[in-house]
Amino acid sequence: MTQAPAQLFDRRALAARRARRRADALFLHQMARDEAEDRLSLVNRTFTTPAVVSPFPEVWEGFQPDAEIVADTDVLDLEQGAHDVVIHAMCLHWANDPVGQLIQCRRALTEDGLLLVILLGGQTLHELRAAMAEAETVVMGGLSPRVAPMGEIRDLGGLLQRAGFALPVADLVPLTAEYRDLTHLIHDLRGMGETNALAQRLKRPAPRGLFQLADHIYREHFATADGRLPATFELVCLTGWSPSDSQQKPLRPGSAQMRLADALKVPETKLDP
Repeated sequence: MTQAPAQLFDRRALAARRARRRADALFLHQMARDEAEDRLSLVNRTFTTPAVVSPFPEVWEGFQPDAEIVADTDVLDLEQGAHDVVIHAMCLHWANDPVGQLIQCRRALTEDGLLLVILLGGQTLHELRAAMAEAETVVMGGLSPRVAPMGEIRDLGGLLQRAGFALPVADLVPLTAEYRDLTHLIHDLRGMGETNALAQRLKRPAPRGLFQLADHIYREHFATADGRLPATFELVCLTGWSPSDSQQKPLRPGSAQMRLADALKVPETKLDP
C-alpha cells in the first residue's frame, strides 16, 4: 500500500488558530484585498464571475457583486470552468500542496481567465526567525520548527508554470510593521491566525526564558532608533492566465525577420570561436 506523503502543515491546528482571529489584526488581509482591487482595475477587462479563496470571508464582503467566496480547503469548492477570475488570497503559504491548489484554480477558470494569488513571501518575519534561532540554540542547544518556511519570489513564480498557467508574472509588495516588543508581535500574529501550525512543531511549552532572550536578541540586532521592533511582511503577487489560443505566443526560435543588431542600429560583432 502506498504511504501518504508527510504533511508540512497541521491543518487542524491551523483551523483552530484561525478561529481565534481578531478583526483588528487582519491588516495584511485587508492589504491583499486592496492589492486585488487595484490590480483588477488595471486589467482592460470586465470580470463578471469572480471567485475568492480565503480563510477569512468577512474581509472580502462586498468585494464584487456576486463574488463567490470559498474556504482554502485541500479540495476547493470551485465549479470547473465557472469563473473568469479567481483570487487566491493569503493562504497558499499554508498549503500542503500549493501546485495542486493552483491546478484547481486553473480548472475553475474559463478560457483566458485570470488567476491572482497573494501570499506571504520568503523574507516575511526574517527578523523573528533569526532571533528565535539564536535564542533556541542558547536555551535548548538546537532548533525546532517554529516559523513556517515561505517561498522566494523566483520559486513561487515557477509554480504557475508547473500548474499550467500562461503569461505568468510575479512581483512583491514589501511592508514593515513596528511593535513595542516581541510579546506585542506574537499577539498580532495570533490575531492574524498566523502562528505556528507546522506538523513537526514542538507540542510542549517553551522553556522558561526562551522568549525573553529572543526579545533581547531581536532588540539588539534589529531595533529602530526609538527602540521599537520592526517586522517584515512580504506580500508576493502572482498572476497567470488559463491557456487560450487567442493569447500571445512567443516566437519560434529562428523565426525573427530582423537581426538584433539592425533593430538596435549597432554594428554586429562576431564572437571569437
